[in-house]
Amino acid sequence: MKTPRSTALYARISSDQDGSGLGVARQLEDCRRLAQTLGWLVGEEYVDNDVSAFSGKARPQYVRMMEDLRDGIRDGVIAYHVDRLTRRPIELEEFAAATEAADVRHVRFVTSDFDIGTGDGLMMARMMGVIAAHESETKSRRVLRKMDEVAQSGMPHGGSKRAFGYQEDRITIRPDEAEILGTLVARFLAGESLRSLASWMNERQVPTVAGGRWRTNTLRQMLLNPRYAGLRAHRGQVVGRAVWEPIITEEVHHRLVARFAARAVSGRRTPQRYLLSGLLRCGRCETKLYSSARGSSRRYVCLAGPDQGGCGRLTVVADPLERLLADAVILRLDSPALADALTGQSAADEATSALVEAIASNRARLDELAEEVGRVGIPMREWNAARAPIEAQIREAERRLSRATRSDALSGLVGQGQELRAAWDSQNLGRQHAIVSAVLDHATILPGTPGARTLDIDRVIPTWRL
Repeated sequence: MKTPRSTALYARISSDQDGSGLGVARQLEDCRRLAQTLGWLVGEEYVDNDVSAFSGKARPQYVRMMEDLRDGIRDGVIAYHVDRLTRRPIELEEFAAATEAADVRHVRFVTSDFDIGTGDGLMMARMMGVIAAHESETKSRRVLRKMDEVAQSGMPHGGSKRAFGYQEDRITIRPDEAEILGTLVARFLAGESLRSLASWMNERQVPTVAGGRWRTNTLRQMLLNPRYAGLRAHRGQVVGRAVWEPIITEEVHHRLVARFAARAVSGRRTPQRYLLSGLLRCGRCETKLYSSARGSSRRYVCLAGPDQGGCGRLTVVADPLERLLADAVILRLDSPALADALTGQSAADEATSALVEAIASNRARLDELAEEVGRVGIPMREWNAARAPIEAQIREAERRLSRATRSDALSGLVGQGQELRAAWDSQNLGRQHAIVSAVLDHATILPGTPGARTLDIDRVIPTWRL
């Protein structure tokens, strides 16, 4: 039987935590030595570093090697061990069928003196493959069980990266990053967009824990992470208190979750060019006004389309209207009327606390139910039936919590109207919109005089929220 003219050397390691690649380097060295001993010519080396062969995830270099074998580019294979080639018996059978179809007769392993291209060699490989699969399953169960124990104890999961705000030990708070996180939380709850916050972080040259730039999805995941409230999450569920100190309170965490949920339901985004988006009504037909540009002029218009259902007979120029209502909001921040309205916030605060307690209580019920499942062995159907109403109560409480925390945008601003007026132009549009919408429920715009060149303030009838 002829020796291979172009042998594929395959190396793989499932976990390369330090990224050095030393494991595959050693495998390749031994594979080269075996090829030299056998007198096989090496065509190419195929390396899948830090990729498991048991998980079923795609291994790019393995796939490319198989394509080269099928195309006749390679006619022999050397790997360090059969479990480097695969840990799944079905994949071994697929490999054997593919090499047989491609007439590849030589497949050898550094640690085993048999050739998978022979019947006896294939039988040995199958036996070793079954053993490797069993070892992987056992290891996987041990790892999962260990992760469960770590989570239940409140200890942090190792992971490859620390969390923003904490040191490498995952427990000790980093004061500089914790202060930044607190600012991000306050500004988001006050109505600022994730896009604006990501830009702010990048402008300040604050890197992510990976040393990269901030993106909206990175911020979203961080703000939703329960670990910052001192909660230990595992498999997507909060399983108890953590051993590390929180950076935010559990109440603030629930408010963040509720705010994201409210945004997901409404589908609204922070206005980019129009301060009063969603806050204006037509004085003729009482439908919502929509932002619309005509050339360089920004306007709010009543649209008569099938989706809008307005009369289509009212238009107002945006700039003077926005200045008028922004001034009115700032003036109202210093008014006794707003102070009186906010004196009722104690009741709202009590309602907020009750909602937070209800969420915490229901999550505790879910934890108790999960423990009961593990202890008694409740069937999955009964478990799903029991948890569904509890989860529904949690979602409803989070929705009500979102509605109860609308005045966050006014934190530190009541009685500070003059200071806000001086700094108004320096606020980003998302922040301005949040302040206005916290005070103004909507403004009705009455029909104007045809041909008028200035805004008649009598056309504007505000309805105040506070």
